[in-house]
Amino acid sequence: MTSSTDLMTGRREESDGRSLLVIERTFRAPIEDVWAACTEPGRMERWIGTWSGDPSSGTVMFRMTAEGEDVKAEEMDVLACDPPRRFVVRGRDPEPFAEDGSGEKVHWEMGLELTEANGTTSLRFTQVLAPGDTGRTMVASVGPGWDYYLDRLGADLAGDDVAAVDWESYAAGSSYYREHFA
Repeated sequence: MTSSTDLMTGRREESDGRSLLVIERTFRAPIEDVWAACTEPGRMERWIGTWSGDPSSGTVMFRMTAEGEDVKAEEMDVLACDPPRRFVVRGRDPEPFAEDGSGEKVHWEMGLELTEANGTTSLRFTQVLAPGDTGRTMVASVGPGWDYYLDRLGADLAGDDVAAVDWESYAAGSSYYREHFA
């Protein structure tokens, strides 16, 4: 039986003075297919959520449909979009995820980078963590969720049943992230 800590794969990296959660996955799929699964609203809805709006305006509304029917959409700024290789978004939610000791508000900022070699696409997911506690509290909350969602993406790309990726197997992963990001 797989324990929740076996499913946790994130690690910390420092970049430009910021702490990042980094999670990597590889998929036996062309880069264009992985890009479509991560950026097309209908494809995204199968494993995480959907978005609406005009990305060329620099802002879209994102809603996590995998969280249930009553989850509200969040406004996201599109910081970078270089198909089929990279995109970065930052949330505009007026209620930030956290505040650090200086009172700085921390909004969600995350990105994907894709590379392909020999029919295999590598995905590198990053999320900027709260600076005040070096992200330890934040990562304990979001780390297990991102492992879960990226495994749902893998199931979707493989043609497997996304619902078979059971959240309960990931829920206890907070302890892994608290220990590895201390």
